[in-house]
Amino acid sequence: MLRGGIPIGRLFGISLRLNYSWFIVFVLVTWVLVADYFPSVFPGWSLGISLVAGIVTSLLFFASVLAHEMMHSLVAQASGIKIDNITLFIFGGVSQMTEEPKKPKDELKIALAGPLTSLLIGAICWGIWYYLGHLSDFLTAIAFWLGMINIFLAGFNLIPGFPLDGGRVLRSILWWRNQNLRRATRTASNIGRGVGYLFIFGGIFFIFRGMWFNGLWLILIGWFLENAAVGSYRQVALQEILQGHTANEIMTQDCPSVSPELTIEQLVNQHILITGTRCFAVVTDSRTMGLITLKNLNAVPRELWNARRVEEAMTPLDKMKAVTRDEDLATVMRIMADEDINQVPVVEDSSIIGMVARDSLISFISVRAELGI
Repeated sequence: MLRGGIPIGRLFGISLRLNYSWFIVFVLVTWVLVADYFPSVFPGWSLGISLVAGIVTSLLFFASVLAHEMMHSLVAQASGIKIDNITLFIFGGVSQMTEEPKKPKDELKIALAGPLTSLLIGAICWGIWYYLGHLSDFLTAIAFWLGMINIFLAGFNLIPGFPLDGGRVLRSILWWRNQNLRRATRTASNIGRGVGYLFIFGGIFFIFRGMWFNGLWLILIGWFLENAAVGSYRQVALQEILQGHTANEIMTQDCPSVSPELTIEQLVNQHILITGTRCFAVVTDSRTMGLITLKNLNAVPRELWNARRVEEAMTPLDKMKAVTRDEDLATVMRIMADEDINQVPVVEDSSIIGMVARDSLISFISVRAELGI
């Protein structure tokens, strides 16, 4: 799962982000257009015109990638699946779904929505190139390239290797036939890994032929696909293990509390170093104010520990990522991953009644995986 990135707005209630790697491919696409495509199509263009056309074309290309992912997300939302965000990154875009589809037909509709959108955009661009291209060379060059790249994007995504859209189509068919999501995912993921290795071998072949840039790019894509296939299967397997289990089963009910008036120095010396506890509820007059963890402490400069109070460093109760005792463990795991935290408090009636720690969750998963249950 991609973390971080730059928020660029919301669309249809979905958060949109730019991963920092996006800028790399944006520069590469613009450079290829300016240095190769436009000079070959219109050799009379000046560098300035080519550069403007390259920037405009790159921005429109990533707008079409966003449209591809947005259609995935809108169809997923219509199927009852919440979408956390859409992130554009070096290999295109990814929609962060909070759960797997409930039915094979939902998976099929979600998977096909993106490529069909790219095909439609490609057809529209080629229509503009064919019917309106005579009006402007600038319009002709941009429309033809966008039509070509969107058709290619649709075709590439329909390769039957999970987690590409074609792999998801394959998984939906296998899932429909054997009624077992995990088994279908394992088969589709293995094919996805095979596709990744083919890209890697193809990249090595191109390198030996002297085409270094194309070869390295194929190797990078293959490496990404192979890793994504493994990670996607692992995620489904984990969700299956955690299905039907709640935070109440593994939470630690002994959640020590401290006074908000303690200094950080006192907290460390009198509590953390003695007990080894990593987090504490901050309580005053039987009222829970918040939670303080090692992550909070690390945000405070060491020289201020003797002056800064616990109340000033804690995470207030209303800003905590918390769950109820009946929250499913798959959601707890997702919160830990998204927020990069090691424990999630369990809250009831505005009080912390327990804590689910990362090591407890990992132990729960490990034991059940070894027992095959």
